[in-house]
Formats: sequence, structure tokens, C-alpha cells
Amino acid sequence: MIFNKDTAKKTAELLLQINAIKLSPEEPFTWASGWKSPIYCDNRIVLSFPQIRNFVRESLAKHIEELYGKPDVIAGVATGAIGIGALVAAHLNLPFVYVRPEAKKHGRQNQIEGYIEKGQNVVVVEDLISTGKSSLNAVKALKDAEVNIKGMVAIFSYGFEVANDNFKTAKVELHTLGNYETLLEQALDTNYITKSQQDILANWNANPSEWNNN
Repeated sequence: MIFNKDTAKKTAELLLQINAIKLSPEEPFTWASGWKSPIYCDNRIVLSFPQIRNFVRESLAKHIEELYGKPDVIAGVATGAIGIGALVAAHLNLPFVYVRPEAKKHGRQNQIEGYIEKGQNVVVVEDLISTGKSSLNAVKALKDAEVNIKGMVAIFSYGFEVANDNFKTAKVELHTLGNYETLLEQALDTNYITKSQQDILANWNANPSEWNNN
């Protein structure tokens, strides 16, 4: 769920402003999964814009403290959330680790990079939630390290039902700065999209794996 509507609308405004989110209902993108999509989101672009980067960092840090107090460690999900996760950890003056999709094949064969101890309280930072599979894979690695997962925070979520189900099954609390529903509202309010385009975008979100705007 979003932290609050005002933050979600501001997040949508900023992500659209810097083209971190692009909406193209007439000429959809193709995701790595093969899905056709009228939206493309790359929140790593945030790191290149200091004012927006600061907004994201401070908003995530503020809401982490409001929800969980100060955890022992901030963990970022590789690779997209390493940068913003490290910035949030620095803002809170906390240790930072990041979690690879799988353990390295060489060296110490780490999946978790950085120092972490059993029993520590950890908040996980993610940049984008789609199905939640890769995000929850990182959570599993942290749980295997016997730390206490307080919750996950992210910049943006597509709000797919499958993601909601996956987080519920994993019993992981998720909060985001922005979400798809508020993004469409903001895009319509600022004339970034038309009402008919909003309808197309909403239809995709309801059934993304089967959607085809032909």
C-alpha cells in the first residue's frame, strides 16, 4: 500500500517529469517476460537528478522511521535498489547491505553483500514492485541469514494482484511511495494522458499477461 496519497501524487509527478516512467498505450513496450506493456519504469534514473533523489531518499527514510522506528540495517535489492537503499541508510545513519539474485559462484559465494548479524532488525528497500518475485527472493535470503524482516519499502508498485498475493503469502509488509492507480490519476490531471488512454492503461493493469492493444 502507499504511505499516503499526497506523497504518491508527488512521486508520480516527479517520475513522469524525468521520464523514469513512460506511458505509451498506443505503442507498447515489450518486457523481458514477453508481456506487452503500455508503461515502462526505470527508477534508477532518479539517481541522476539530485532534487528528486533527495525527495525519494528523505521520504523513504521518514516513513521507515514512522513505521518501524530505527531498524538495525537497511538492505537493498540488487541491482536497482542498491543506490537508493545506500542513500536511505546513510540518511538514517544505519549500516547497509545488498542482496544479489543468487549467490556468487566464486570468492566467498555471498548472496548478501555487507555485514549482518543474526537477530538484527532489517528493512528492505526496493525500487520497483512488479510481481514481487525477485523482491521476495531477497527477503528469503535475508530470512535464511536469520534476521528479522520488519517490512519492505519501495519507490513504485504496479499494484498487480499477483504481487499482493505473493507478499501476503510470504507475510511481508509492503509500503510504497507511489502506485499505478495514483500515477494514472496524476497523468490525467496534468494532461499527460487522455481519458481514453487512461482506460487502456487501466485495462492493462487488470490483466497484464493477456493484454494486447491491437
